[in-house]
Amino acid sequence: MRSIIFANYIARDTQRLGATIDVQHSQVGFLGNLVLNWDCGGQDTFMENYFTSQRDNIFRNVELLIYVFDVESRELEKDMHYYQSCLEAILQNTPDAKIFCLVHKMDLVQEDQRDLIFKEREEDLRRLSRPLECACFRTSIWDETPYKAWSSTVYQLIPNVQQLEMNLRNFAQIIEANEVLLFERATFLVISHY
Repeated sequence: MRSIIFANYIARDTQRLGATIDVQHSQVGFLGNLVLNWDCGGQDTFMENYFTSQRDNIFRNVELLIYVFDVESRELEKDMHYYQSCLEAILQNTPDAKIFCLVHKMDLVQEDQRDLIFKEREEDLRRLSRPLECACFRTSIWDETPYKAWSSTVYQLIPNVQQLEMNLRNFAQIIEANEVLLFERATFLVISHY
């Protein structure tokens, strides 16, 4: 998903990418903010190491946490444990951070089961997230859902968003448009719309 959003890959090109080995760090400048991506690929050694030795460093001054769950993971209990470890670190270091959970690879779930499975996962995540609140999104690299999810999350990073939306509304009225979308230049994520 990271390659699609930040490196302009198309879905079929991601098949050439291997599994995450070690920890992959990436940084992206986004709306004047620095977006840090720590991809541990669910590897126990790295997850435990980061939660013990670098916890305070990683989770200090966090604006938002985006946690990606593989819907087909066979280790759901362990996945939830790591997620809760992140939440504990957020509560200790940056309790005002916003939390987003992406339930990824939903295309691998039978179509008639997707709504049910996502709803169950969302309920579990909201319950486990208390006292924090989380917003959940279902995603698949084969459709537009990663863009919708990431657009919703980065929307939280926009300072003075009400002013921006008012300006878009005024612009739409001036040019007599029914709809106006504002995209981020590098990723084409929707920043705002009217």
